[in-house]
Amino acid sequence: MIGFLIKKNFFDTWDNIFKIALLNLGFIASFTITVFIPSFIPLQLLEMIALFAGFLWCFIYLAAAALSLKNISDYGSFGFSDFFANFKSAWSTGLVMGAMSFFAYALVTLVIPFYLAFESMLALMLAALLFWAFLTAVLALQFFFAVRFRLETSIRGAIKKCFIFFFDNPMFCIFSLIHSLFALLLTIPLAFLVPGPAGILLFLDEGLRLRLLKYAWLEANPEANRRKILWDSLLAEEKEKTGTRSLKNFIFPWKD
Repeated sequence: MIGFLIKKNFFDTWDNIFKIALLNLGFIASFTITVFIPSFIPLQLLEMIALFAGFLWCFIYLAAAALSLKNISDYGSFGFSDFFANFKSAWSTGLVMGAMSFFAYALVTLVIPFYLAFESMLALMLAALLFWAFLTAVLALQFFFAVRFRLETSIRGAIKKCFIFFFDNPMFCIFSLIHSLFALLLTIPLAFLVPGPAGILLFLDEGLRLRLLKYAWLEANPEANRRKILWDSLLAEEKEKTGTRSLKNFIFPWKD
């Protein structure tokens, strides 16, 4: 399943490389404003407020991008008029994710170092507990946008389902996080255009989409062994839709 996911994500990214690059450019502009504007504010409280507002805007932008990229995951496409229209549907989701991310940022940069500054076993244990809580939340909530938009559930329900999904698929979530970190590193020599945040959002949505096939199969076959998922059968239609390509087709698709 993971091998096919990587293949499908590569094909979809290549086919939509310019749209993904433009989405990433928009995010780079948003992130740059978020980072630099607070540094020019002399008062610390106002600086934190500006940083918080920047967090919210960045994640509202990412939410609209995730909702747009969902169409690519479903073998479709989207226009930029669709992207701007998706702000109306996605802003509240982005707002919540932005607030949670800002809280996580404060936890890592302020709260955990505060406890580590105390030379006591209790403070060390509290810092360790907060760190593992943070890591668990990151592993689960990396799929927040995908769960929220693909399952069309409430924000509260999406948070709950993210954690259910994590505890049922811990190794897949760990792999997804490692893949996202690798994608961010790969973005640096590619001028921050590809894969970038948009490529990562596409991968996470495609990963959830394919993983959900397991649950549909288990629901139809309640007596089946959960440890032996027949991925070859479940992915047969997906593989047919994705197809195969030669190097020539990637570079000169119009010649095939």
